[in-house]
Amino acid sequence: MKKITIGLALCAVLFATQVSAESILRMSTTTSTENSGLLQVLNPVFEKKYGARLDVIAVGTGKALKLGENGDVDVVFVHAPKAEEAFVNAGFGVDRKAVMHNDFVLVGAKADIAAVKASGSAAEAFLKISRAAAPFISRGDDSGTHKKERELWRTAGVEPKGSWYVSAGQGMGAVLKMADEKQAYALADRGTFIAYQDKTDLVIVFEGGENLLNPYHVIAVNPERFPHVNYDLARQYIDFITGEEGQAIIRSFKKDGQALFTPDAVQ
Repeated sequence: MKKITIGLALCAVLFATQVSAESILRMSTTTSTENSGLLQVLNPVFEKKYGARLDVIAVGTGKALKLGENGDVDVVFVHAPKAEEAFVNAGFGVDRKAVMHNDFVLVGAKADIAAVKASGSAAEAFLKISRAAAPFISRGDDSGTHKKERELWRTAGVEPKGSWYVSAGQGMGAVLKMADEKQAYALADRGTFIAYQDKTDLVIVFEGGENLLNPYHVIAVNPERFPHVNYDLARQYIDFITGEEGQAIIRSFKKDGQALFTPDAVQ
């Protein structure tokens, strides 16, 4: 009995040692990388290759960058170029690298009550929605998608307000479900929309144009500002998702034969 007890104790010590030796990478990211399912395919490959564990916090880009500003994560993976540049210029981030892109699409019910399908631009489509007071569900969470939506309203010369405009404060997947329930319009990243196509009856009512491009970048949190961050592992993650292996995973990531993202680091 004593031998069994000692054996179990040794196993427990060895297990605890193995867990404590495991490298942990804390990452904040936008909900679209999570909702699309990309991270569930990409991150386990990295974890196995480097014997690491990724702790992922999926929130809007604004909140993801704020976690980096506070030194609460080691790396951020987001999609709001102007906010990213400000983050780096303020000394919070380093080694910003392009990873991939897709685009934003305006989605809504098939009835398209604001008749936005005939619009010549995204700004015109948004103007039509406001003039029709057609229901619109906004992320309202300072995410990359929300930042783009606000930019499009400004371009259209519209300050959205009224009962037709709902600020959800939710992630992309939740907003798509709300838009479907309320037969409303919403701005979505194409990747999450494709991932949720079989869960809603929404359709794309407007797409295309350079101002709807949606690039994603990865940024390490500055170790000079926050000495406690796991900068070495962050660099390994950056090298992985911008290298041949990570880019190949992104390129091959599809749903129903549709690519959700286009890799940017390796063509």
